[in-house]
Amino acid sequence: MSNEATAPSTDRGSLLYTLLISGVATIGGFLFGFDSGVINGTVDGLQAAFGSDSVGTGFDVASMLLGCAGGAFFAGWLADKFGRKPVLLVSAVFFIVSAWGSGIATSSPEFIFYRVLGGVAVGAASVMAPAYISEVAKAEFRGRMSTVQQVAIIAGLFFAFLSNYFLAKVSGSSLNKWWWGYETWRWMFWIELFPAGFFLFALLGIPESPRFLVAKGKKAEALKVLRKIYGVEAEDKVNEITSSLASDHHMPKMSDIIDKVSGKIRPIIWVGIGLASFQQLVGINVIFYYGAVLWQSVGFSENDALLINVVSGAVSIGAVVVALFLIDKVGRKPLLWVGSIGMAVTLALCAFAFSTATFDASGNPSLSDGMGTLAFLAANIYVIFFNFSWGPCMWVMLGEMFPNQIRGSGLAIAGLFQWVANFAITMTFPIMLTSIGLTGAYGIYAGFAAISAWFISKFVHETKGLELEQMEG
Repeated sequence: MSNEATAPSTDRGSLLYTLLISGVATIGGFLFGFDSGVINGTVDGLQAAFGSDSVGTGFDVASMLLGCAGGAFFAGWLADKFGRKPVLLVSAVFFIVSAWGSGIATSSPEFIFYRVLGGVAVGAASVMAPAYISEVAKAEFRGRMSTVQQVAIIAGLFFAFLSNYFLAKVSGSSLNKWWWGYETWRWMFWIELFPAGFFLFALLGIPESPRFLVAKGKKAEALKVLRKIYGVEAEDKVNEITSSLASDHHMPKMSDIIDKVSGKIRPIIWVGIGLASFQQLVGINVIFYYGAVLWQSVGFSENDALLINVVSGAVSIGAVVVALFLIDKVGRKPLLWVGSIGMAVTLALCAFAFSTATFDASGNPSLSDGMGTLAFLAANIYVIFFNFSWGPCMWVMLGEMFPNQIRGSGLAIAGLFQWVANFAITMTFPIMLTSIGLTGAYGIYAGFAAISAWFISKFVHETKGLELEQMEG
């Protein structure tokens, strides 16, 4: 791939070119998903290798999320200073180092260091990939192209679950030693080196975001990119972008989130924080991070539990594909609202099923065949509702809802809250599992899902069909 991807230009621009450069950005989403999901099959290995208790293991699992919070926040800030592409390049390098280090770690502190480094990469990719896609795509199909990012995230999760399952099946267990005398759980991390290396190479062939180039005063470079996207409309687009920026033409900065008239934080920032937080407070990552532990806790074997994760991953991809076709037709807000209601109902059903569990002499829970089936179906339908709505739509909206002047800052703050909420949910689940049980935990997540429906109805405004220059803050 050359230093800058090329594609034939027409009077209306090249859709193929836009798809190509957006596709490269979505590899960051794939790694986001893979890095988040791979931990799912390694929990037993981490406990055995590091001798940690439930709280210690919870922190080993959740440690990546601390890096995610920092990565998301600083990525938004750094992207306004240096550009979207350099931030994505650094994240690719961090993915590679983290994948290698997580597998070679011999102690919890060492493992946590590499996982936090990987978290920085995930956090950066989580906000920069949708931002980049939004800034290079036309409004008429921006939602679909940004939704591909969620397809990539779920594909990453799916392939992490799939590779974990096959590695454990081939070796007999995640605890068993495999190639070169290394335990299987270590190889689960090393698989990520392949897509991470490809991401680094592919990024070298995409241009910088044209909207960042205009903000930086590099209009000639921006025009060159925009001609390939918008064709003869490129010069008009440069003027629109320029008009949407600060009247004194200063570079975007964090203080721009303060309304100059009221002196308060712009309302759109609070909406972004709400969207980012609720996406995690509904508990989706409990299934992604602790799926194997969850299903083993109600009587499934390790292999069966890992296979259930593979099924959930496949179902998730199908749900996101449906959203892909609807998001630019129906809009973002209706999908979010339907998803909230669906998640509230299915989470409540999961809580009910888990409330019927019986316990053996060792305190291990077990569900009857009927309740086990209900829990399995409700959990997977819940995953469908999430990936049909909040999974893709939240990232689409965060990438497009902020005005050009505050997009980096808005993403930085929303991304920080998203990952802090993710950390809180992930860290508290093992504690809730031993205190209030699955029934209490899922009941809490169901409550947050119901509240999110009210939040969408009252505070979120539709962005379908609007150019980024039309976004108001």
